[in-house]
Amino acid sequence: MNFELSTRSNELVGKLEAFMDEAVYPAEPVYRDQMVALGDPHGHPSIIEELKAEARERGLWNLFLPHKTQWTDGLSNLDYAPLAEITGRSIQLAPEALNCAAPDTGNMEVLTMFGTDEQKEEWLQPLLEGTIRSAFAMTEPDVASSDATNIQLSIVRDGDSYVLNGRKWWISGAASERCKIFIVMGKTDPQASRHLQQSMILVPRDTPGLTVVRDLPVFGYQDREGHVELRFDDVRVPLTNIIGGEGMGFGIAQARLGPGRIHHCMRCIGIAERALELMCRRVTSRVAFGRPLSEQGVIREWIADSRMEIEQARLLTYKAAWLMDTVGNRGAAVEISSIKVIVPNMALRVVDRSIQAHGGGGVSDDFPLAQMYAGLRTLRFADGPDEVHRRQVAKSELGRYSQ
Repeated sequence: MNFELSTRSNELVGKLEAFMDEAVYPAEPVYRDQMVALGDPHGHPSIIEELKAEARERGLWNLFLPHKTQWTDGLSNLDYAPLAEITGRSIQLAPEALNCAAPDTGNMEVLTMFGTDEQKEEWLQPLLEGTIRSAFAMTEPDVASSDATNIQLSIVRDGDSYVLNGRKWWISGAASERCKIFIVMGKTDPQASRHLQQSMILVPRDTPGLTVVRDLPVFGYQDREGHVELRFDDVRVPLTNIIGGEGMGFGIAQARLGPGRIHHCMRCIGIAERALELMCRRVTSRVAFGRPLSEQGVIREWIADSRMEIEQARLLTYKAAWLMDTVGNRGAAVEISSIKVIVPNMALRVVDRSIQAHGGGGVSDDFPLAQMYAGLRTLRFADGPDEVHRRQVAKSELGRYSQ
């Protein structure tokens, strides 16, 4: 294994760290003030567009894409890992500032790999430009969506159109009016073999029959881009909106979710690093029972355990990225599943320790820790729950012993 970063990646790390110090961290209080002034949990503060313009000016744009674009020559998964980690340190600002925020990243990769020229021109190009946002509609309230073959939303061909009927929920990004396009997964042929029943199709936000039913808070928080429930009532779109062809939905989902999972993990490491930093600053500045908290043995255990767990998680994430680059996503499947369990759980532990070290302040909005925890906890469901990934790892391990 070789985890050495390319010269290009090292250069970008330096540029990104400077951007974070000079622009992103100073923008955090500005962002909070602007959100309060807007009075809308799904509003779009002007500081976001200012950061996006600055990132583009500095050559920090669409770095997640391994494909060559007008902005980047393309980075390997390993080269992108430290960059995604750095953006995780300011999760509400940095990923979007670089046009590297989920779910847009996965949707752009889907359109890059499977979209027609017309689909790329209409939807991929504005996504790459950062002028619109998108959502990925797979999860449903009426079935266990951890098994993607359970998806029930119907996609029925009718003349020169497809007609969609069904429900979706936890559709991230869909509460924002800037979300203009949905990639929707549903069933085109319930009689086909299990993994060929599903298809993916493009549905513009303003299509008649598509209704946003409600916003779904996470532990009482409303994300700026939101998580919503959708209803599709005879939603009609052209046949040309199908992505890749009928029956390709499950395969496209697997291609999309591999990079998405590792990107989440990379950013989680950055969140954990920020939480550890906040913890260390807190315990060196507070005194209890006649001495700094940093001299308490239990606090030192928290700090030591956090550092060791972060390093372990980062190394396995780098291994997964290296395997994706060298043998492909399928060859890295076990490692991707492994980090999808290990990294969010590690980050949750580190954030929890930091909350405890902050006392009452840790559960308030005076510090970012409570919101970090709420966001991280959802990642134990997003892109497959822990149990599904453990199942994958166990299946692979037991396969070594089958006759």
